[in-house]
Amino acid sequence: MFTGIVEEVGTVRTIRVTAQSASLEIVAEKVLAGTAVGDSILVDGVCLTVTAVGRDRLVADVMPETLRRTTLTAKRSGARVNLERALTLQSRLGGHLVAGHVDGIGRVTRIAVEGNAHVVTLAVPDIVREVSVDQGSIGVDGVSLTIVAVDRDGLRVSLIPHTAAATTLGSLTVGTEVNLEADLLAKYVHAFLGRAHPGEGLTWEKLGEAGFV
Repeated sequence: MFTGIVEEVGTVRTIRVTAQSASLEIVAEKVLAGTAVGDSILVDGVCLTVTAVGRDRLVADVMPETLRRTTLTAKRSGARVNLERALTLQSRLGGHLVAGHVDGIGRVTRIAVEGNAHVVTLAVPDIVREVSVDQGSIGVDGVSLTIVAVDRDGLRVSLIPHTAAATTLGSLTVGTEVNLEADLLAKYVHAFLGRAHPGEGLTWEKLGEAGFV
C-alpha cells in the first residue's frame, strides 16, 4: 500500500519493451534507501516489484496486464516519473490509501489558473467517474489529489504550488495521458452495491426489526 505522497521524481534511464512485457531502469536517490529486490515501488501510480537495485538506480519489470492498463509503454529514456516506497506501520498517512492498481487512463482536457492553484480537467473512463465524488480522493500518476468536482464529462482536480513543483504534474499539458486510481474504499462499496439484489442487504425494515429506528 501507498499514500500518494510522492517522495521523489526519478528519471527513466532505459526501457526495454518486448512483445509482451517491459523492464524499466530508473535513476533515483531517496527511494533507494532501504529498498531491496522484491520490494514494491509506486512508479507513476503503478505498483511494480523491484528486480535490481544499484548505487543510483533501480530496475522493475512490467507485466503484460500492466502494459495494457497504464501509460508506462509510452515512457522513453529521460522521462520523469513519480516514485514512492511502500508504506510501513510507522508511516504517516498524509494522502489516502493507494494500492497502485490503475483503473484507467485519463486525458487532460483543460488547465486553468485559479489563485495559487492550477485546476486540471480530466476526461476519465466511466469506471473511474462512477466511483468519484466531489471532495473525494483520486490518484493521478501516483499523486494523491482531492477532486474538486465530478460531471458527466470527467472530473476536475486542483494542484497547489508544492504538488506542482514536487511531482511531474506541474508539467501537465492539454492532451497528456495519466494513470488513474479511484478511491479504494469507494470501489469496494460500489462493487458491493452492484452485486446486491432487491431485498438483500441493509434496509430500513431490517434496521427497525433490530431496534435502531
